[in-house]
Amino acid sequence: MLDEIRLKIATDQFEFSRHAVDQSIIRHISVQELREAIRNGVIIEDYPDDKYGPSCLIFGMTSQGRPIHMQCSYPSRPLVKIITLYQPDARKWVNFKVRRR
Repeated sequence: MLDEIRLKIATDQFEFSRHAVDQSIIRHISVQELREAIRNGVIIEDYPDDKYGPSCLIFGMTSQGRPIHMQCSYPSRPLVKIITLYQPDARKWVNFKVRRR
């Protein structure tokens, strides 16, 4: 599934939700950073039963070492939807991959 998401993002077969657009502006996350993070990203949470449709949370690092989380729809849609994206808070995540309890 991750390879399909990567391919769709690499070939511009994706769209941003309104929320993701707002968050990318507020958090100063560029499309280039999204692309960099997805290239080396890993799925850290899976939401097959999400009320808005199946999605997953991906963690990746930019070429400058910035950690990025992005929630994406499954690649079964013609366009992968970027639902949200943000720089995770290290106080809330272990290695940015596991939620602290």
